[in-house]
Formats: sequence, C-alpha cells, structure tokens
Amino acid sequence: MSERGRKISGEKISADIREEVKTEVERRANNGRLPGIAIIIVGEDPASKVYVGMKEKACLETGIRSLVIRMPAETDQQTLLAKVNEINESPDYHGLLVQSPLPDGLDENEVIHAIDPAKDVDGFHPFNMGMLAGGAPRFVPCTPLGIIELLKRYEIDPSGKRAVVLGRSHLVGMPMALLLARKAPGGNATVTICHSRTKDIPSITSQADILIAAIGQAKFVTADMIKDDAVIIDVGINRIDDPTAKRGYRLVGDVDFEYAREKASYITPVPGGVGPMTVALLLKNTLLAEELQYSTR
Repeated sequence: MSERGRKISGEKISADIREEVKTEVERRANNGRLPGIAIIIVGEDPASKVYVGMKEKACLETGIRSLVIRMPAETDQQTLLAKVNEINESPDYHGLLVQSPLPDGLDENEVIHAIDPAKDVDGFHPFNMGMLAGGAPRFVPCTPLGIIELLKRYEIDPSGKRAVVLGRSHLVGMPMALLLARKAPGGNATVTICHSRTKDIPSITSQADILIAAIGQAKFVTADMIKDDAVIIDVGINRIDDPTAKRGYRLVGDVDFEYAREKASYITPVPGGVGPMTVALLLKNTLLAEELQYSTR
C-alpha cells in the first residue's frame, strides 16, 4: 500500500513556473523583445477585481508588460468590441483576455469570438478550442493546462489510467477531458465525463485512477466515492459559512478534503492547489503568443 494523502502544491509549482517565465522574459528583453498582455475588466465584480489584481501582480513580478483596461458596468457591447479590436491591432500586446463574468446585457460569446485567436491566451476562442479537439493544441484554457503541468511535475502519468472529470464546462471540464485523452505526453488516459444528468456518479468516480472535480458544489466528492490510492485534483472554490473564521466564511473545494486524503495517494488542497496554476499558465500562454507573433513577422 502506497503512502496516502500527499499534497500537490500548486503554490510551489506555480512559483517555479513564474521563475522560469521571468528568466525567459529577461532573455527576450536582451534581444529587444518584451511580451505583453492586455486585460479588460468591465464593472465592479469583487471576485473579478481580485483575479485581475493577481494577474497584474504576476506580470509585474515576471517582467511581462501588462495593461489593465477598466471599463464601467454601463459599457455597451459596441464600445467593448471596439476596445477588443484596438488591442487586437496593437503590436505591444501579444495576449488579450476579457475577464468574466461580464455585466448583464453584454454578450460574452460575441466578445470571445472578437478576440484575435493569435492573442487568445485564455484559450476560449472557437478556433483554439477546435485546435485542441483536433489534437494540435495551441492556446489551451489555463486551468486544465495547469492541471496537466501539476501531474507532469509530480511525475503522475495519466497514460493507461482511467480518468474521470466531474463537470463539462468549456472553461475546465471539456478541455480537461480532451487533454487527458489526447495521444501525447500527459494524455493517453481513458476518460469519462460526469455532469448533472449522469446517473450513479459514485459508481463511476470510485473507478477513477485520476479524478478531476470541477462541479462547483462544496465537498461534493466524499471518501466513499474515491478509489484507494487515486489522484484527486480539486478545481472547486466554494465559500461556506464559518463563524470561527475571521471573515465569517472559509473556502473549500468540491472534495471533502480531510476524509478524501485518507484514501487518495495525491490530492490538491483548496486553497493552494489548482488556483495558483491558472495564473502561472496564463503567463506561459503569453510567452507562447509573443513567440508565435515574433516568428511570423
């Protein structure tokens, strides 16, 4: 029986990646190149402001040029699209993302479609989604890409394993399944996707060698749903009331961590697991965008 409950530290791995990015930015800067990213945020959503702040800080730490464009919640669709097009045309910014969610009345899909696929460092444009589905990924959504990086750096090989993904969103679930199934390093798993209409989910998750929980329900995955020595990756970030906490609440994942770790071989904590990897892989996608645009000049 192997040792159980070993934590996969996204904080440590993301710090390593940021150092690698910083070194690469310095190398390019010595050759007169400076990777840049523009981030558009519309409105005053508190969580979005926190996420954008984290991305801005990461860029500052690694030397990537960043521009945060803050637009009022009253911004109309055409004004937002015009700003997207302005960044599309700018040679100074190789990556562009529009922070979600957008305020009511704005069409997020139309905005995503308007982003130049060559600058789509979030990996949400249909062109980049199609490349991933076709087995030749270019820009991949940062959270699933970060999970693959975690598995790689902890020497967890999905090849030949049974992987179960809880959730089918275009942000995490679907691209995660495609990455795990593709014929390439970090893939070659047999993948099952579970969602809200799946019957008897525990009978499926209990067969998973690798379980990715991205369903958005606090402590949904309990110990009895987990196979002995499974690898558990918890993408969920859920707020639950806790009178003993300073803010009156605490953050938990989609997995009941304390009980699940008694059966899992490896498990990501919340916070400190997958979360930091999302920003780290955004930086790497920005480097990729700059490299692709530089090579096609």
